[in-house]
Amino acid sequence: MMKKFALVSIASLIFAASINAQETSTAIMKITPPKAEKIAKELKTQSDVRIDNYYWLNNPEDEKVIDYLKEENNYYEEMTANTKKFKVDLFEEMKARIKEDDESVPYKLNGYYYITRFETGKDYPIYTRKKGSLDATEEILFDVNEMAKDHSYYNLSGLNVSEDNKLVSFGVDTLSRRKYDIFIKNIETGEIYPERIPLTTGSATWDSDNKVLFYTRKDEKTLRADRIYRHILGTDPITDELVFTEGDETFGTYVYKTKSKKFIVIGCYSTLTSEYRVLESNNPMGEFKIFQLRERGLEYSISHYENNWYVLTNKDKALNFKLMKTSEGKTSKENWVDMIPHRTDVLLEDIDIFKDYLVVSERNNGLTQIRIKKWDGKEDYYLPFDNETYTAYSSQNPEFDTKILRYGYNSLNTPASVIDFNMETKEKTVLKETEVLGGKFDKNNYETERLWATASDGTKIPMSVIYRKGIKKDGKNPLLIYGYGSYGATIDPYFSTVRLSLLDRGFIFAIAHVRGGEYMGRQWYEDGKLLKKKNTFTDFIDASKYLIAEGYTSKEHLYASGGSAGGLLMGAIANMAPELYNGIIASVPFVDVVTTMLDDSIPLTTGEYDEWGNPNEVEYYNYMKSYSPYDNVEVKAYPNMLVTTGLHDSQVQYWEPAKWVAKLRDLKTDNNILLLQTNMDAGHGGASGRFEALKEVAMDYAFLLDLEGIKK
Repeated sequence: MMKKFALVSIASLIFAASINAQETSTAIMKITPPKAEKIAKELKTQSDVRIDNYYWLNNPEDEKVIDYLKEENNYYEEMTANTKKFKVDLFEEMKARIKEDDESVPYKLNGYYYITRFETGKDYPIYTRKKGSLDATEEILFDVNEMAKDHSYYNLSGLNVSEDNKLVSFGVDTLSRRKYDIFIKNIETGEIYPERIPLTTGSATWDSDNKVLFYTRKDEKTLRADRIYRHILGTDPITDELVFTEGDETFGTYVYKTKSKKFIVIGCYSTLTSEYRVLESNNPMGEFKIFQLRERGLEYSISHYENNWYVLTNKDKALNFKLMKTSEGKTSKENWVDMIPHRTDVLLEDIDIFKDYLVVSERNNGLTQIRIKKWDGKEDYYLPFDNETYTAYSSQNPEFDTKILRYGYNSLNTPASVIDFNMETKEKTVLKETEVLGGKFDKNNYETERLWATASDGTKIPMSVIYRKGIKKDGKNPLLIYGYGSYGATIDPYFSTVRLSLLDRGFIFAIAHVRGGEYMGRQWYEDGKLLKKKNTFTDFIDASKYLIAEGYTSKEHLYASGGSAGGLLMGAIANMAPELYNGIIASVPFVDVVTTMLDDSIPLTTGEYDEWGNPNEVEYYNYMKSYSPYDNVEVKAYPNMLVTTGLHDSQVQYWEPAKWVAKLRDLKTDNNILLLQTNMDAGHGGASGRFEALKEVAMDYAFLLDLEGIKK
């Protein structure tokens, strides 16, 4: 169980860090790290030649590659042998805060209440439903614990129940490669039908008559979702009809049914452009009609209500998006009429349609706002929130004819709540607040702040920060700063039970809301991609410098972490400002930017050109090369580093972090720790199962705490 440390204990532990670090350093210097063989390969692009000595690691079929990864794993185990028990203790501590026999708040759909529950000692969910009333007999749709028992990895996804409530389609991935097989189950009999549809996204949608299933297939090599098929129940999937192919390699496609249930929709997407096709769901054998032809730079999404379409779009240079309206029969853009106009200071993120109300999710000055408008125009108001570091979002609202809006709320020091809000009476009911077990958590013991650092170009960079009350800003506190900053993805300030294991041991935690996300609106994203990508990195560095200057921490106690595109951020700051950090954790990091973006056979590459640029063009090639972490490793000192990856990762291939670590080992001049840990069974999302993932967090935290000399 976790101990509650008094401030004097925390100070003592930190004071001892340098002595413990010296002892650890003496012991680990006797362990020899793996040394990857150098096999020079010339990579020619434009008139430029790069030499890649570790390109040979790009071959998972080569036994030598697997042997090298295992050597690195063995080295990791040897180097962290002193924290082996600590990792177990941290895992048990984090697990002990989680209610094992837990269940979700029921939501109602088409006459049934759907519930996901967990049982004590089991890693996977049990999906259930009850007809008409929560007092009705429980029907078990899926016990994933039984389904997963013969697999080291198992992911059930994309559950979709037919309108007659008798059938459910679902996707299964047992490799963590995000290649799902779709199956169909008869809920009444429990029979899983023999038709198995391979190489899909896992999601599917039914027609109105419950006889036709539409789904998306992936390209075998690139894993791009590029084809929509029509499957007739009871037939061999080999005979399924191809109804749409996305021929542009920079686009992906998907299919879904509108909340009104009237239309099946095929969506096509790229970073900058979208396009939709629609078909009435009671005419599944018909032809899809284009809603609005794609135009580069035109983004839009569609929602259906009565005889109209509501279009969320950036049309007419609406950078922060606006809401427009058009009739069913006139869907092209010249017929769209403004409903909520564009605002320069408010990002329009999403809408949710009900019979009597329109709910709008907005972002203003970094904070989410939920706006409620009555269709008849008689009411227009915002839900009140009284915190400056909170997260709020519209939750599961599949029912159309209801006055109840379900939304979620949490903050850095407030556990997640599920709330039902009556849009007519304005009464709210907290249905559930996540329990933090152990009897030791009290939100009032933690202080939260929103800070603003000044970037090198004068831009104010927001940060969300949490720490235990009573901490002195004397530069001696260990601090973990986290960042992402790509794809317009915003990392809101969220509550985490596992993070308490750091906070209660004296750590401060900060989220840097750097450019490349949309925390401060769409322009925030535009200023952190393509030829402005370096703003993401310098924002993070400037945020780090601010925390040091203001006494929250110091260079000796500052740590950084990020994963995937956030791992790219970690690689960039390691090259650009290694002296600022005592340690860095880079999870599944995208670090070999140039080589990956030049290889259009790698999954997802072509769809990334609008995010990073196309390196086949000289300007983008040179810019990418100037920040790509792998290409910019130098002969110099680097911080202590833990790098993690998954052998089956389909988004950032394992060889990127493997090559990066090999090159760092060869060139770095320090004696700091450098570790590569490869999960040989998992992919981009890490281990499956509710508690297995905690072991990976415990691994990260043990790395940080050990560097601070905190041993228990």
